Amino acid sequence: MITPRLMTGFALLAVLAVSSPQAQTPPARPPDGANAVLSPEINSDRNVTFRLNAPNAKKVVVQGLWASEPLPLTRGENGVWTGTAAAIPAGVWEYSFVVDGIQMIDPGNPSLKPMREPRRSVLHVVGAPPLPWDFQDVPHGTVHQHSYLSKALGRPRELWVYTPPGYEKTGERKFPLLVLQHGSGDNQQTWVAYGHAHWILDNLIAAGKARPMIVVMLNGHPLTPAAMRDPNARSTAMPAFRQELFDDALPLVESTYRVERDAAHRGIVGLSMGGAQSLTVGLGNLDRFSWVGSFSGGLPDDAVTQSFLSAPAAANAKLRLLWIACGRDDSLHTRNEEFVARLKGAGVTHEWYLTPGAHTWPVWRGYLVDFLPRLFQPANR
Repeated sequence: MITPRLMTGFALLAVLAVSSPQAQTPPARPPDGANAVLSPEINSDRNVTFRLNAPNAKKVVVQGLWASEPLPLTRGENGVWTGTAAAIPAGVWEYSFVVDGIQMIDPGNPSLKPMREPRRSVLHVVGAPPLPWDFQDVPHGTVHQHSYLSKALGRPRELWVYTPPGYEKTGERKFPLLVLQHGSGDNQQTWVAYGHAHWILDNLIAAGKARPMIVVMLNGHPLTPAAMRDPNARSTAMPAFRQELFDDALPLVESTYRVERDAAHRGIVGLSMGGAQSLTVGLGNLDRFSWVGSFSGGLPDDAVTQSFLSAPAAANAKLRLLWIACGRDDSLHTRNEEFVARLKGAGVTHEWYLTPGAHTWPVWRGYLVDFLPRLFQPANR
């Protein structure tokens, strides 16, 4: 569940829309106004109808992650464009309308993908039986939103924290902590609102496949938008992320939640940009993290790689798990294979998975399902 008292404004509306069971299959509802239409409409056969009221448009298509080609819509006499996609596979998908060449969200759908530049809506087609990222009738944890003044960056920031089912009733029990990071186009909300990490955790914990844990999700963009556009400033992003994590985020979590503080109970993992952050921070600070992972990630900093590979015996003694995965159709798979070859050549113990798929969220949800059960186990090797 989401903690409403910690949510405000647009973020609350967007997350509740995606995180509620009803959001999986939006129910038919009467239009909210004269120009409102029902979109998307999911039928029992998984055919999905999209509608857009755009009487002055000349061409409208839907670009959806479930298909390689856009779905053309047809204009009706009332100015409403309509099209039906046949038998969309079960899953959580992002899509956009493209109206005369301009990408936009579906105004009829309150479920939005949190992004730095939001322009994609979310379609959730529930599996039968339910998939690991579908809402299931099991005990559920809580997602908390925290706003804080970052001393490292000198401006307000936000992070989200997941606590496992029953956390409030577990007395003095402490839990392991996982840092879970998003990619370059996303923010601290995306792993919950679109990745459904909280439901994945709930379902795995309920099935006895994963240990109860606390998860913190930071905004992985420490630079301001202006600095991000400056090539000379981009090299400061990784040190700034590391400093904010250590000086602000972890102290906040440690002072608020009952978390274990030793490396044996600390993990860090991320996708794409977050994978590079996780490898850099995790492998560069094995006194803090024993569990490190990367999903289709960028490579760690050169200095970290050199230092880490120069002492493989020390690395193996401290690491409980180094888990790396990438899709065959991902543009980053070659670089990941080269990095894994260096790990193998140095004798660093690791797990490497080259899987089907591209640089997409359906792949990363599957990786999280595989990765979480490996964490914080008493005997990993």
